[in-house]
Amino acid sequence: MAVITAALVGELRAKTDAPMMECKKALTEAEGDMAKAEELLRVKLGSKASKAASRITAEGVVTAYISGNVGALVEVNCETDFVTKNDEFLALANACAKLVAENNPADVAALSALPLNGSTVEAQRTTLIGRIGENMSIRRFQRFETQVKLASYLHGTRIGVMVEFDGADDQIGKDVAMHVAAMKPVSLSSDQVPAELIEKERSVAKLKAAESGKPPEIVTKMVEGSVQKYLKEVSLLNQQFVKNDKQTVEQMLKATNSSVKSFAMFMVGEGIEKKQDDFAAEVAAQVAAARQG
Repeated sequence: MAVITAALVGELRAKTDAPMMECKKALTEAEGDMAKAEELLRVKLGSKASKAASRITAEGVVTAYISGNVGALVEVNCETDFVTKNDEFLALANACAKLVAENNPADVAALSALPLNGSTVEAQRTTLIGRIGENMSIRRFQRFETQVKLASYLHGTRIGVMVEFDGADDQIGKDVAMHVAAMKPVSLSSDQVPAELIEKERSVAKLKAAESGKPPEIVTKMVEGSVQKYLKEVSLLNQQFVKNDKQTVEQMLKATNSSVKSFAMFMVGEGIEKKQDDFAAEVAAQVAAARQG
């Protein structure tokens, strides 16, 4: 039986970046044959990645990249908050933002096929899944290319905002990006609020107004009043500016000879249904399995 030395294990780890114990197991199985052990690890890591692929990735990070008049926001997901602190995971997310800005991929599949560190983004993702043992996915991105200016704001790693703006003072763009992260508008102006959101708000307002017992014409006015109030609350230009609630964002922009053309905000896991573990059901299933065995 071949002697598996620490030096051998270290050499295989340097070649593959696999965990130390996995390297030792592979070398033992390969009886010290470095090439065979490397192949075993490749197969093992690939298997690990495919098993992880079905697991929900509702945690993650949002990263931003700006170079001149080009920028990008990217959301990369994982399964647990622990992985969001991993340097390699963060490096992959940051690299994706830069690649989006520089290469303008059509979608996530095109981004995944781009070259990165001697392989591809997808190969790097798969390898990282194998090393960490947790599923990861590039969820979405938005690229900006403008004739004016870009500013970004990251609230930790969970909320990211990018703003396309015009004006002499760069601080205005940063302030608006921070405002968006805090107030979470759904559109730039009230006429851009999605119709489905307006109808949802109108339905709620109708139910509330109907309970008032007021005449139909009054109920109609109450409903429309509620809808108009909602539109002001969720459109960026109509919101009270977070740094000065005596003026709206639109008033602040006019006072500083600035304007906002567009914005995007990503919140980690937004819209993803997290898996809820049912401990009682899990124990019951284990007991049932034991009885059958």
